[in-house]
This record gives sequence, structure tokens and C-alpha cells, in this order.
Amino acid sequence: MALIVALLGAESTGKTTLAHDLGRVLAGEGRRVAVVPEYLREFCDTRGRTPHAEEQQGIADEQTRRIDAAAVGHDIVIADTTALMTAVYSDLLFQDLALYPSALDALRGCRLVLVTALDLPWQADGLQRDGAHVRAPVNRLLRAALVRGAVDHAVVSGAGGDRLACALIAVRHALSTPDAEREAKVNPRWQWACDRCSDGDCERHVRLFSGRSG
Repeated sequence: MALIVALLGAESTGKTTLAHDLGRVLAGEGRRVAVVPEYLREFCDTRGRTPHAEEQQGIADEQTRRIDAAAVGHDIVIADTTALMTAVYSDLLFQDLALYPSALDALRGCRLVLVTALDLPWQADGLQRDGAHVRAPVNRLLRAALVRGAVDHAVVSGAGGDRLACALIAVRHALSTPDAEREAKVNPRWQWACDRCSDGDCERHVRLFSGRSG
């Protein structure tokens, strides 16, 4: 069974760069690795616009379908976002909560969920980015959904090689954890449980697997 690694986070927090860096390093170790890009980017580039409210479910479903398809024939799948981010934006932009249940169900099929911290500067990049002002509210909605859905997750932070090293610690931990131990949550991954703080400066001091901040 493939190890599916979900990368989640607000816009311009390094998910795409991290996905490709993880794929490169892990493939270099002899593993069969697939990197699944963000379908929303393809949608926006093809249509020259951002999606309407009624198109959100289809985008979420296609992201999940592509992740599931990549899991066939690969040892590791790095997903540059999942349906949960579509659900978060549907909540933020359209006040639509309907996508959360199916998005959380799909996310539970991922053995490792990594959330990118807000410690990188915002950069413009295509139609799907709304601006630096949305990062904090998106981060809060995402963290709330993960806690509400009881989804184990870990925060990755730092710039460049530090961010990659942080993520690799989590991936290698997941690779070395037997399925039985993981299912029993004998050694669970660190969970973020603060519903107030989304400050990257605060997150920068959080250690994986070791405690809480807020």
C-alpha cells in the first residue's frame, strides 16, 4: 500500500516546492514516487478564471481521484493539496460547508498529513491566489477542520532546506511506523490544537511530534 503524504496549507506557503523537493529526494533513495499537482491550478489556467461555487465539488472530487490513481503502482504519493483545501475555500468564499465531510473522509486515506506554516513571504502566482490577507483565515479554517475531523497532522516550517528537512523527518517517521502501530496510535503524530494562533513566528518554534503551541 502506498504511503500517501498530503500537503495542506494556505496559499504561498511552499506546498508545491516542497512536494517536488520531497519527490526528488525520496525517488533518489530508490522509491517509486508520484507527485500529484494541484488540480485547481490546471482548472484556472484552462478556463482563465477561478471556479464558481457550483464547480467546487467537482474540483475536490478530481483532486481525490488523481491522488487515488497515483497510489496504484507507487510506493509514495506526494499530494500537493487535497480536497480539504477546496472545502476550506468554499467555506471562506461561498460560506458553503457541504464539502467538508467528503473531503475529511478522503483525507483519512492519507497516512501522513503535513500542514505548511505561515513563515514564508506571500508571492503572487496565477489566478488561484487571492492575496496575503487570506492566509490567516484560511489557516484557521484548515486547522479547525483537522481538529474537528480528528485528523493527525504535523506542521512543517522553515525556509528552503530547513522546510524540506522538517518534512523529511515526518515522512521517514511514517515510513518506519508499522501499520498495526499506526492504526493503534501507539506513537501518534503531533496535532495542532490551538484555535487562536496562526502566526508563523509562533509556529517556527514548534517541534514535530513533541507538544502543542498556542
